[in-house]
Amino acid sequence: MRNVSQILERKGSRVVAIGEDQPVLEAVRLMAEHHIGAVLVMRGDELTGIASERDYARKIVLQGRSSSDTPVATIMSSPVVCVAPSESVGDCMAIMTERHIRHLPVLEGGRILGIVSIGDLVKEVIEDQKQEISYLQQYISS
Repeated sequence: MRNVSQILERKGSRVVAIGEDQPVLEAVRLMAEHHIGAVLVMRGDELTGIASERDYARKIVLQGRSSSDTPVATIMSSPVVCVAPSESVGDCMAIMTERHIRHLPVLEGGRILGIVSIGDLVKEVIEDQKQEISYLQQYISS
């Protein structure tokens, strides 16, 4: 099974981040603009949290708060569950399932290398299964 560094090689290491003091509305704009479900929350170079569409729905919409007046730090999830680039796809899926999360920042030596989503992981599992089926079909045919 593949690992996180192999996923990042294919998808790239681009991350979208926002400052803790920025309004939630700006985080939602960034997510919409980049077609993503979460943004990293930073204090300078330090990862302090992650803000997702789920955080927005539960902590702004359902609580009747204003997204333009509420800082991202108020709704972010913290501490952030992170993984190393050597982590396997299977282990990442287990972490996400156990923690009920959909995004995992990838850190090495305190440096952010990228982020993987549940969609990235599912795509890898499907590719692995396709390859295995192809190998088995070739084996049976020969």
